[in-house]
Amino acid sequence: MRKVLYLLGMLVFLTGCNFMTTLSNTPTRRVEQFLSKYQKLDKSVTDDLDGVIAEEVNFNIKQRKKYRDIMENNYQKLNYKVKEEQIDGDNATVMVEIEVIDAYKIMKDAELYLGDNPDEFVDNNEYSASKFMDYRLNKLKEAKEKVKYTLELTLTKIDDEWVVDELSQDDEDKINGMYEY
Repeated sequence: MRKVLYLLGMLVFLTGCNFMTTLSNTPTRRVEQFLSKYQKLDKSVTDDLDGVIAEEVNFNIKQRKKYRDIMENNYQKLNYKVKEEQIDGDNATVMVEIEVIDAYKIMKDAELYLGDNPDEFVDNNEYSASKFMDYRLNKLKEAKEKVKYTLELTLTKIDDEWVVDELSQDDEDKINGMYEY
């Protein structure tokens, strides 16, 4: 009798595990996991961020750290809502509305400010890109205004697992709040 109960228990356990795996292997769930990596500052997200920062030639060391801190803070504030899922065989599309800090507006406003106040960014009688970068970073750090975007994320089923396809540049810009609207 004990063996029967044990086997029955194992069957229920394995069926439950299989059911849970099936629930987590949907396009919507994969997109939720993908976006939560930004909110949780997953190592893959911070590694990508570090790569982008390393390529930025206009940052000094202090500015690189400040920018990283700003972006991490913005990622943690990212909100999303899945709107729709469409599956066509081994391909899927998930529509997601995200809300992020409006960094694009900050950058645009900073450029306008520079045009109207060029004397504030002069050092030794010459334009100082570093002073302007500090100004922009300070404005980004203070930013609270958010903007909503729609992402149309595509997924491909590989070996029975849904995988989020590579993001378009527009979708990356939206997640970073830098999308030009």
